Amino acid sequence: MNDRTCIVTRRQAEADELIRFVVGPDSTVVPDIKRNLPGRGCWVTADRLHIDKAAAKNLFARAFKAQVTVPADIGGMVDGLLSRSALGMLGLARKAGAVVLGAAKVEGAVRDGQALLVLHATEASDDGVRKISQARRATVHLGGPAILAYKLFSEAELSLALGGTNVIHAAVLAQDAGLAVEKRVVALDRYRGGTPNDLAMLAAVADEDDAAEDME
Repeated sequence: MNDRTCIVTRRQAEADELIRFVVGPDSTVVPDIKRNLPGRGCWVTADRLHIDKAAAKNLFARAFKAQVTVPADIGGMVDGLLSRSALGMLGLARKAGAVVLGAAKVEGAVRDGQALLVLHATEASDDGVRKISQARRATVHLGGPAILAYKLFSEAELSLALGGTNVIHAAVLAQDAGLAVEKRVVALDRYRGGTPNDLAMLAAVADEDDAAEDME
């Protein structure tokens, strides 16, 4: 089997589309998020569904050709590791000046095209999200970048990572530190099943643009 073949789907993929697992000294299956642990590894498509399926169907034992112990909530374990990785990088980006906080500053960063992505706390009000979403749509209409938004973390998680209090809205800026955050946020979002609302928003913007062109 190819090194980067998912043990569930049997499909080959790039490393960023997969999560690597190794077997620890106690024969326990260990997620290798950074892909740097020693030993022979196996790969699973990087979402919760496939990892839970690999555990349920005993595919780790088959892949390693050995009796292994799979943690009871290995899917939740991977989620926690991806979440901590994203929050840790978010904190570093804040120290590098690549994050702005607060609805007004986030909206400003979106409208002037500085924002790479937006983060809303899970507790964010519909009204607060709506105003920033309007700014994101307006930016696209004016020929600016499509700035995606994510609801992946609680207010407490964002506040702790960013060294603030009551952090509800944050924008990650288009800088090197911001790109590192984006990679980890996208990985966590994909793992949790994606953000269909954002995809629908971008599709709606495209439809509106097409309709406007048809009327010209």
